[in-house]
Amino acid sequence: MSDVTQDVTMVPMLPCTDIEEMQRFWTALGLHTTYRQLRPNPYLAMERNALVLHYYALPGLEPSENHSTCLIVVTDTSPIHQLFTDGLRSLYGKVPLSGTPRLRRARKRANNAGLSGFSLIDPAGNWIRVSRRPRQEQQPKAVDDRTEWVSSGGGALARAVENAIVIADSHGDVRQAQRILAGALARQVDSSVADLAAAWAYLAELHVRGKDFDGAQAAAAEVRRIAALPELTPKEKGPVMTALDEVNELDLPTGR
Repeated sequence: MSDVTQDVTMVPMLPCTDIEEMQRFWTALGLHTTYRQLRPNPYLAMERNALVLHYYALPGLEPSENHSTCLIVVTDTSPIHQLFTDGLRSLYGKVPLSGTPRLRRARKRANNAGLSGFSLIDPAGNWIRVSRRPRQEQQPKAVDDRTEWVSSGGGALARAVENAIVIADSHGDVRQAQRILAGALARQVDSSVADLAAAWAYLAELHVRGKDFDGAQAAAAEVRRIAALPELTPKEKGPVMTALDEVNELDLPTGR
């Protein structure tokens, strides 16, 4: 006899205050409406292939206090991140990094077996988390009831970046991540230019999220200074240029 769960489809049902706002949002990001109801209780169903999201109206919901979440698991996070990026640009003219909604850059997560992942926070404050599908040997593990940390290696500064990513992108504590990274940069000794560029680029992004644009400009200037070094080796140039692309995409205000 077959297992009854083989024919199961689970669908996240997330709260919102305005289903019309959610419909506009997800339509821009590539989904289409499969069901919409205003009375007696507002309800919305959106989908694109196996990506299915349902929303119900919850009066009085505060997006900043919303802890609802769901997980999307994909083979490669890059295409769906690009889909969301393009949709946000079409809707808002830019990709919001702070406030609600906002999109996080796809990064390796040390608290998720080192797998690439990112979060999209929708207009209602729901966290849509996207993670790369793990191979068997990459399955996230809990060791002694604690998350197993998976570092990509490198020195103290590289580990500080990994820590800051977990604190800011997974836990949502941008200020604490800023403190961790700023402290690590102040203490850095003999760090590689690749690690320095990555750390300054992420710190610039954290400052943008915290609306400290002067701090973001200063951090971005460090990345540009490193990128202009004439002695960069071919091995160093790749990650440094990646960091430079990241700060150039931050849409920093001009005239500062």
